[in-house]
Amino acid sequence: MTNSQRLQQPLPLRWFFLFFAVSGFCSLLYEIIWLRLAMAKFGVTSALLSLVLSAFMAGLGLGSWAAGRFTRGRETSLGPHALRLYAVTELLIGVSAIAVPMEIGWGRHLIEHFSLASFAAYHLLSGAWIMLVLVPWCACMGATIPFTMLAIRWGFPDESERSFSYLYVANVLGAVLGAFIPLLLIEICGFHGTLSIASLLNAALAVAALGLARALAAGPSLGAVAQAVTVPPVNRSKTILALLLATGCTSLGVEVVWVRLFTPYLGTVVYAFATILATYLLFTFLGSRAYRAWGAQPLRLGPWIWGLLALCTVFAALAGTEQYSIARALSPILGIAPLSAVLGFVTPMLVDRWSQGDPQKAGTAYAVNVLGCIAGPLLSGFVLLPVLSERWVLLVFAAPWLILAFLPSSASGFEHGVEPVPHAKIASYALLCLTLSAFGLSRDYGSQFAHHTALRDHTATVVATGEGMHRRLLVNGFGITELTPITKIMAHLPLSSLNHTPQNALVICFGMGTTFRSLLSWGIPTTAVELVPSVPRLFGYFHGDGPQLLQSPLARIVIDDGRAYLERTPEQFDVITIDPPPPVGAAGSSLLYSKEFYATIQSRLKPGGILQQWLPYGDGVTVSAVARAIAESFPYARAFGALQGDGLHFLAGNQPIPIRSAEELVARMPEQAQHDLVEWGPQPTPVENLRIVLGHETSIANLIARAPDAPALQDDRPVNEYYLLRRKILHHNL
Repeated sequence: MTNSQRLQQPLPLRWFFLFFAVSGFCSLLYEIIWLRLAMAKFGVTSALLSLVLSAFMAGLGLGSWAAGRFTRGRETSLGPHALRLYAVTELLIGVSAIAVPMEIGWGRHLIEHFSLASFAAYHLLSGAWIMLVLVPWCACMGATIPFTMLAIRWGFPDESERSFSYLYVANVLGAVLGAFIPLLLIEICGFHGTLSIASLLNAALAVAALGLARALAAGPSLGAVAQAVTVPPVNRSKTILALLLATGCTSLGVEVVWVRLFTPYLGTVVYAFATILATYLLFTFLGSRAYRAWGAQPLRLGPWIWGLLALCTVFAALAGTEQYSIARALSPILGIAPLSAVLGFVTPMLVDRWSQGDPQKAGTAYAVNVLGCIAGPLLSGFVLLPVLSERWVLLVFAAPWLILAFLPSSASGFEHGVEPVPHAKIASYALLCLTLSAFGLSRDYGSQFAHHTALRDHTATVVATGEGMHRRLLVNGFGITELTPITKIMAHLPLSSLNHTPQNALVICFGMGTTFRSLLSWGIPTTAVELVPSVPRLFGYFHGDGPQLLQSPLARIVIDDGRAYLERTPEQFDVITIDPPPPVGAAGSSLLYSKEFYATIQSRLKPGGILQQWLPYGDGVTVSAVARAIAESFPYARAFGALQGDGLHFLAGNQPIPIRSAEELVARMPEQAQHDLVEWGPQPTPVENLRIVLGHETSIANLIARAPDAPALQDDRPVNEYYLLRRKILHHNL
């Protein structure tokens, strides 16, 4: 669309753009928060993540298809009421902001009555409930597209042929804002408060749409075009639907790969994932705008465009190669932007060509694209990434597009009114060479390390590297832990502080397995819960006796979310020790620091049992919020500084935790445990090591006083994860 055409656009039509921009913002906000609420109730697992995203996308596709079918053959009767139908769907979407959190909570209580200790049964039932809850509400979101297209077709027939792309651009623009602004709202208002804001926005859209419907009904032009609403005969190729399925599969399939590729550059905080999402959406928007501007002119395209899409897919592997990184913040943008822009161009183009402004056809086309969006992450995360490295997975996604680049125009979606560029075959061969060159130059993340072992599964790519005390564990390229005597203190301090002889222990977050190994040195049954299946398989890399210990009848490894496991298991423990992976603000980490989590731990501690919670560092608000959550959850709590460097060991329980000297604590330790405590120093005797820790004791009240106004950390107010505003304000004040 040219500037002059845009200026001549009817003013009421711009309202539709505003509607879909706000709607896109709200939709992404709901997706972010509903995912987090589901994690709090059902666990932070890849299966759950896939279920929630699949339910969200399935609802969009189902709603788009069903609403399109509903309008079929009813253009004349429904046309005058299309905006009212849109208003009803927006009102229902607003209701979902209140209903979904309640329904997710009901599902958690329902599952509790089944006493499901089985991992598979638990996730099967929770997945079924998530689908049952989310799909109907998300269907309302999908239904807005056909209803609005019908409204445009009825009121502005001259604008209807490319109405899908018009609404698509607006929706993606709103989603760009929805990738970051909700994070700021969550920091201020919490999850439920932010949902309330979105609900009000949906209600405002409904009211505005009803007002616009009334204004248009009173206008002289609407009745004049009523008889003109017909579906023009169009020769549509099923190839376009196949291409839409493939573009959806590629777009979200490679997004899973991007997370692994660019975590080393961005980290694991919520703002890092928001950066990936915002970059993807921003350049999708720019690509769609380019199509809208270019699409008004005769398009000189051909199959070579698919070769360009293949090159952009593989180029992410080159951008994510550490050896070629120019600036850490620039690598993700270079890797994500090109493919996003091309997909943003071709996806609305394909839907416009298939639908020609027909709401029913557009609903079907969009549903097919969404189906690909569901299949892509499943194919990427559960089939390809467990067996192939990231760069090879990207090549797999690029391969079909390389093949399409050399097929005749009629077989690759370019057959109606499209003039191919001169020398298109030459362009396709050039793009093939560039794609293979980009792949050949790219390197896996682990290749930068001289000594390393890499394992892959459906959750993450795990790398163990280094030698001696300099060995490191990296998950998706991010350093999780290192060999340190601090992780031994996490086992020995709470066990020696018990008033009785320990009978068992639990460690949540396996890491290198050091705490697990130290707990076993007490000769007691020890369970370790780890989210990433590949992590315990590297136990032997960090500890020579690791494979032998795993064969011990006292050792048990559970692959699950630690919080979900505790909620399901009926077992109780003398000691539960928790070492959430860094950083303190990692996405989802608050679920292992919150009051709701501590309430579960209380029910899983034996009488006189002790919780050991490790907090490696944190600003004043985070430290205060965690300390207050512990103080409000347990009647007795103590805090100790780390053996080396920063960090805090919290000990908490329902009975008094005795004050003992280092000598008294060591006297309660088995001989093997004493040897374990001094294995890495820093002092030659266990008494000296424990004396350092005891000498760093501080009161819970002093920790809370670091930020006395900070609320206790709760699921709804994860202050450790959402911190951008307060840090910016603090920096400004300084």
